[in-house]
Amino acid sequence: MSGTGRLTATLGARTQHVVYGDPGPAEIRRELGFTTTIDLAHVVMLTERGLLPAPAAAALLDRIGRLRAAGFAELLDEPAPRGLYLMYESHLVAELGADIGGKLHTGRSRNDIKATITAMRLRTELTHLIGQLLRLQAVLLSRARAHRQTVMPVYTHFQPAMPITYGYYLAGIAVALDRDIDALRHTLTGLGRCPLGAGAVAGTDLPIDPARTAALLGFDGPPLHAVDAVASRDGVLRALAAISGAGLTLSRLATDLQLWSTQEFAFIAFPERLVGGSSAMPQKRNAFLLEHVKAKAGVALGAWTAAAATMKSTPFTNSIEVGTEAVGPAWGALHTVTESVLLAQVLVSGARPEPERMARRADEGFVTATILANRLVREGVPFRTAHHVVGAAVREAVEAGATELRLPPGTPGAERASLPPLGEVVAEHDRGGGPGMFDTAFATTRARLAEHADWLRGHRERLDAARHELLTSVSKLVDGTEQAARSGGARDD
Repeated sequence: MSGTGRLTATLGARTQHVVYGDPGPAEIRRELGFTTTIDLAHVVMLTERGLLPAPAAAALLDRIGRLRAAGFAELLDEPAPRGLYLMYESHLVAELGADIGGKLHTGRSRNDIKATITAMRLRTELTHLIGQLLRLQAVLLSRARAHRQTVMPVYTHFQPAMPITYGYYLAGIAVALDRDIDALRHTLTGLGRCPLGAGAVAGTDLPIDPARTAALLGFDGPPLHAVDAVASRDGVLRALAAISGAGLTLSRLATDLQLWSTQEFAFIAFPERLVGGSSAMPQKRNAFLLEHVKAKAGVALGAWTAAAATMKSTPFTNSIEVGTEAVGPAWGALHTVTESVLLAQVLVSGARPEPERMARRADEGFVTATILANRLVREGVPFRTAHHVVGAAVREAVEAGATELRLPPGTPGAERASLPPLGEVVAEHDRGGGPGMFDTAFATTRARLAEHADWLRGHRERLDAARHELLTSVSKLVDGTEQAARSGGARDD
């Protein structure tokens, strides 16, 4: 069946390429995979509602099942002048006839189908990404526990500031990732309503059951508002914002690790499997994977900017700008950030701290200056006075080429202001989330990791249960139709 009834011609070949692209086999399989999953649920619902005869439903389900089992091989080279969906639907009509294939589209539109595919694909991508982020968080916490006593200086403005531990630093990244995971969970939860049933833009007067298709597809419920269902892609924007946050967190981790792995710092060493050489400079040992982690955050930021700019000021209805053009960059960005997470997993796991070098730089960097000032405060010296006295001591030590701070004779409380070893100094920072509170931060974040993992497990189980219900419903419909046909044939005899 060519044309639309209203239109008898289609786009020219070059324009088709611009509008619909030239999808390869993998892209076609992915798109039709989601499309046909929706079709299975839709056929089951139409049959249950009496809108599709059981024999027609069985024929559709059988043909769709065969296409899926063959990886849509028959459709990979088919021309698609009006897009993949209409090419696929035309194939069903050609194979099964208009009386069967032509009934599949009852009570729906490409608009709500496309919105549903976007939601399902986004759900799939985010579920996978959250799982990988949880793996990274587990790696961070494992390494944090192993190096909770590896003292190092923390830097502010690229200058040594105060003593912490390498494990404490890694735990901080795990804490930051917890919020990124929270944002992704919130985005995933926001995809709970299935757009299918919204139709072109205002629902339908046919007695369909959108709640049934929503349940079969693993959603929490049907559309609340048809215009919103086909007009909105804010789930994509929220996802891009959330993955941008995760990407930014990882980019900052990568920046620190790359700086600390330089010969000037020499705090961190990577095994040969995680570094590269130079084509021209034999001595080089480049931690280049960290540069990939840093750069990939920019892809997500760019995708969010592009999507938001494309959606801006569009009418609040079905729109190509929103549903197609704005969504396009999201998939590459999701893939890129997932790659960044995978790289971060092996980099954090493989990084080996150099404890002696870290401790020496902590000593040389006068990172106990603030602690020494606080010791004077405990003896009744005003902090600003203590700050000035210790600052002068630092200046004198630098001028003398010394690394040990000595308070001027006669400084009030100086005789009781001596400092214990660095490890003890770090442990004493047990207020305000300091490294002395490592156990609290670690236990809280580990508990959050477990809670996230339980939630993700439950989410996947719900999707699996919906998938099982869909396949069971399809089998019952097909088997029941075949049994009825056999029974009818026996009676005819």
